[in-house]
Amino acid sequence: MTSSRERMSVAEFASLVALLTSLIALSIDAMLPALPQIAADLAVGNPNDAQLVIGLFLLGNAFGQLFFGPLSDTFGRKPVIVAGLSLFLVGCAVSVFAESFSMLLLGRVLQGVGASGPRTVTMSMVRDLYSGRSMAQIMSISMSIFILVPMLAPALGQAIMLLMGWRYIFGTFILFGVLGLLWLLLRQPETLADGNRRPLRPAAIANGFVIVCRSRAALGYSLAIGTMFGAFIGFLSSIQQIFHDVFGVGKWFPYLFGLLAVFLGVASFLNSRIVMRFGMQKIVRLAMACSPVVSLMYLLICLLVNDPGLIAFMVWGALCFFGVGLCVGNINALAMEPLGEIAGLGAAVVGFFTSSVAVLVGIPLGRAYDGTQIPLIAGFIVLGLMGLILVHWAGHEKPSNNEK
Repeated sequence: MTSSRERMSVAEFASLVALLTSLIALSIDAMLPALPQIAADLAVGNPNDAQLVIGLFLLGNAFGQLFFGPLSDTFGRKPVIVAGLSLFLVGCAVSVFAESFSMLLLGRVLQGVGASGPRTVTMSMVRDLYSGRSMAQIMSISMSIFILVPMLAPALGQAIMLLMGWRYIFGTFILFGVLGLLWLLLRQPETLADGNRRPLRPAAIANGFVIVCRSRAALGYSLAIGTMFGAFIGFLSSIQQIFHDVFGVGKWFPYLFGLLAVFLGVASFLNSRIVMRFGMQKIVRLAMACSPVVSLMYLLICLLVNDPGLIAFMVWGALCFFGVGLCVGNINALAMEPLGEIAGLGAAVVGFFTSSVAVLVGIPLGRAYDGTQIPLIAGFIVLGLMGLILVHWAGHEKPSNNEK
């Protein structure tokens, strides 16, 4: 572990973490306005198939985490993040020059695998340097900065698409990837001491799964994150179609999406201010109840009123986003808290569980779009209840001293 003298300031470190992890959100949200044009240019028959531009990126991201975490425990955090960023940039280049939908999807898988490196290993870097509520505070500060991406990315993607074409959106990804690479190389010291490195053995991954599965907190919170993110994968996959087909918002889509993201950012910032006082578990339990309760109420409104309108949908989305904003920094910290001795491998296994569950439930939820918002709302109810049950189950494990 680096000494306090060698560390970047909390603000700079949180900003670097935000940039490296925001590549995932940028790679998703900036593509949303371009999905119809991609489907038209690359002759995609079924409109729902265009959602695979999002889904396969996330699939690659899920499986990539299994490799980068163990590698970072052996070779250190920095070189593994560099390798992930390099693969991400290769995937972006493939997508820029893709002449078929299949080739574009290949590029998206490579981007997903590559982006999983920074996503997984930066969590390990945070765990190397911080623990307990301090770790949750860093994650929440990072999320407050990170949230600018979903607020701005759809508008950025739409502007680039209209001015230069959708392929240039991937050029923006390349610029951000290079910026993160240079910032990491020039400013961030290695956080994993030589004495804490572990030999790379195939059995280590299996052992990591065993350790996570034996920890009620690590397993339960990981699966809970998966159900929460699964609902939002369904949301992200189908939101462009819902705004266009159901509400007819046209070019207002990125601005409405950005408005929803504001509530995620406000909640993340609020959490960074209150987590040290109230603790992670209390906040997570209350916030996780928000999505299923609000979604059930909105579903009843939709069934009773023929057309509740755009404002009602925005209120529902804002409340759900707010609940996620309160949860995400805390619940990641709670999942990682028992895994300090295997931070890199632990982050990989937690990330794999989280992303696998999210992709397995989120892609079908998005593809269930039938021209109405009903399947999405019903999915939020079911997945929200599952997540709430998992959080209460995970919370019965004895908390660490940092959480008491």
